[in-house]
Amino acid sequence: MLSCHYIQKGCLFTRPLDHLPTDSLLSLLKTGLSRTLSLFPPLAGRLTTDSAGYVYVTSNDAGADFLHANATHIHVRDILSPAQVPDSVKDFFAFNGAVSYDGHFRPVLAVQVTELADGVFVGCSVNHAVTDGTSFWNFFNAFAESCRGGGGVKRVSPRPDFRRDSVLVSQAVLRFPDGAPRVTFALDAPLRERIFSFSRESILKLKSRVNIKSIDSSIENESIDLIELMGKRSNDSLKGNFGILTKTTEISSFQSLCALLWRAVTRARKFPAHKTTTFRMAVNCRHRLEPELDPCYFGNAIQSVPTYAAAGEVTCRDLRWCAEQLNKNVVAHDDKTVRRVVEDWERDPRCFPLGNFDGAMITMGSSPRFPMYDNNFGWGRPVAVRSGRANKFDGKISAFPGREGGGSVDLEVVLAPETMAGLELDSEFMQYVSGFVR
Repeated sequence: MLSCHYIQKGCLFTRPLDHLPTDSLLSLLKTGLSRTLSLFPPLAGRLTTDSAGYVYVTSNDAGADFLHANATHIHVRDILSPAQVPDSVKDFFAFNGAVSYDGHFRPVLAVQVTELADGVFVGCSVNHAVTDGTSFWNFFNAFAESCRGGGGVKRVSPRPDFRRDSVLVSQAVLRFPDGAPRVTFALDAPLRERIFSFSRESILKLKSRVNIKSIDSSIENESIDLIELMGKRSNDSLKGNFGILTKTTEISSFQSLCALLWRAVTRARKFPAHKTTTFRMAVNCRHRLEPELDPCYFGNAIQSVPTYAAAGEVTCRDLRWCAEQLNKNVVAHDDKTVRRVVEDWERDPRCFPLGNFDGAMITMGSSPRFPMYDNNFGWGRPVAVRSGRANKFDGKISAFPGREGGGSVDLEVVLAPETMAGLELDSEFMQYVSGFVR
């Protein structure tokens, strides 16, 4: 991840009670951050490359950055209401344009507190070679808990696990013959960014559609050929009030949502049927390894799982088929696969190539399972989660939990302007988006 931008994620809050003036607010957050760093010492360190070429973190107490910014001309509603995420949000984060390799000479972590007219935004920029999303939000939660508790760090739980005895800690050396690495995608490409929200009810409806498929065309509008029909009738059919229902391997809510997005974006990109499309999903390896890593293992424990399919198959086959392709690859990413990916990398060490290299890729990052709305600094839960301009390119998607919880999901979608316009007109996709009116 040394060629990737710093992770930039943060939480939007309504303004704290009037009895907490700005100076007191900043003092609270600064003290809480200092306490939290005593539990996460790598975040106050720097990257170092030794004489043999190994890159590692030295926890030397060099410190993290803490910044205060004023944007009192911006209201909370300005961030929440637009269909397109306003550019002003990008300025709520430090280290814009920095890649993780820069951690050799700049802090691993920067916290920026931005005052709004009626709110506060707490944004964290963290070196992506040091943390993945799981570690990032574990730190963010501990930071909020330390500020809320006001009694030191003894109450903060769970604690990070710094053990380094897993296969993920490689002995291979990654060399940089041409100097510091750069990002592997175009930084000046035109993009649009929008948050699409999916309620719990909408997600359940989508999951039900994917997992129970009706052979009655009046219920499901997708064609089934005669051979498939006969096979279903002779195997695991369920009689229902509306025809014959077939239930097979259960597809998760999130995989169902990913399949819906894959189809809609592929339609909007208007590819020829033979064009190969790729849907990449970042997966957490902590529970996939044998023995499992601690859930609070601090560092990077993610790998990318690609699924390939021709554009014609993605758009013409049914939603269940697309979801099955994603499901099969995620399920198959077990201990042996994790180790094989590490071995392949050790044969050819390189930076992770992040981007959309053939115009037909979608990259899903973050997770609706991350505890983003658990960050209560003492004046209430966040009203929204937003990210900076880091690691954004055509086809980059980030999944957040919905604020109302209960399985709701927000997708932060970044696409080329013409593709976004097509997605917004896609009736299959938009029927599941909260607030969509037919």
